[in-house]
Amino acid sequence: MAEGEVNYASVVFKRNSHPPPQARKEEETVYDEVKGQNKTTEETAVTNAGSLLEKKANNRRLQYQRLACCLGILCVILLLGIIAVIVVYQLATLSHQSDESGLMAANHNLTNLNKKLSLDNEKLRRDNNNLTVQLGNLTQNYTVLESKITNLTVDVQNLTTRNLQLNSQNQQLETQRNNLTKRIQDLEKNLNELNVSRAQWSIDAYCPKKTNGRQCKPCQKDWEHTGSNCYAYNNADPPHRKTWEEARQDCRGKGSDLVVVHNEEEKNALNTYSVGSSGTDGYWFGLRAEGGRWKWIDGSDLTSYWTPQHPPPAADGQCVMSVQNNKWISVSCTEKKQWICIMKALSV
Repeated sequence: MAEGEVNYASVVFKRNSHPPPQARKEEETVYDEVKGQNKTTEETAVTNAGSLLEKKANNRRLQYQRLACCLGILCVILLLGIIAVIVVYQLATLSHQSDESGLMAANHNLTNLNKKLSLDNEKLRRDNNNLTVQLGNLTQNYTVLESKITNLTVDVQNLTTRNLQLNSQNQQLETQRNNLTKRIQDLEKNLNELNVSRAQWSIDAYCPKKTNGRQCKPCQKDWEHTGSNCYAYNNADPPHRKTWEEARQDCRGKGSDLVVVHNEEEKNALNTYSVGSSGTDGYWFGLRAEGGRWKWIDGSDLTSYWTPQHPPPAADGQCVMSVQNNKWISVSCTEKKQWICIMKALSV
């Protein structure tokens, strides 16, 4: 039996001189299985081994058929791809040849278009330069206008402020005008009352009441009448004597002024009423130096009547006093002297 198994194995291996490794492994496995079994007869072993080998051979043929089918399909696919590539290449070649003339025409059109665009670009560049210059001019004008607007705004603000100030001043002036109007009305009222009072005072002064009625005189009480004027000589004691300006204010307070000499009558009256004067102790009258010239208080210049004949240079701050015996002496206006007032006599 062992020898028969060896021979069968030899027959098998001879028929398949180059079996695949997997088949050999399977045969060895079958051989081991057959060898390991405890069979009683040689026919059973041969039958079983033959059916198993046939089954395995069928499986291998099936695998080979499948592999051959896959290879065939792959070849068909490759052939179809090669055909497709050839068709695409041919179509591309035909398309390239057909488009070449179109591209040349398009290139010519594009060349013309490029020239036109170049001309348009040059024109646009010139326009841009012109617009840039215009923009610069407009910017400069805008800056000037903006500066003017700023100045005008400041002027408007100043004018507004000035207008407010003027309105305020106008209101103040209006208030002052109303106040002055009221004061004028009050002064007119007071003046009327004063005129009445002065008229009454003048009547009482020039026409004093006596037992036998009123008797009017050309001069007030304590005033001396000479010609057309009344004179009042103030021979005050030294503590009560006055400067030239103070003496004039005193005369004005009496409705008169310091003596002015415009004729021989007034010159003689001034000398007559310089009572008790001598040396440097005289009477102020209305002559003083102004602007380097001798002037009377009525604004007229000294032309004559100076005793002695020629007056000294007129120095500002110098006034003239009268001393009896026809002497006029220039002294400082701040010295304190006696004074003589004059007013017009009342015509009766």
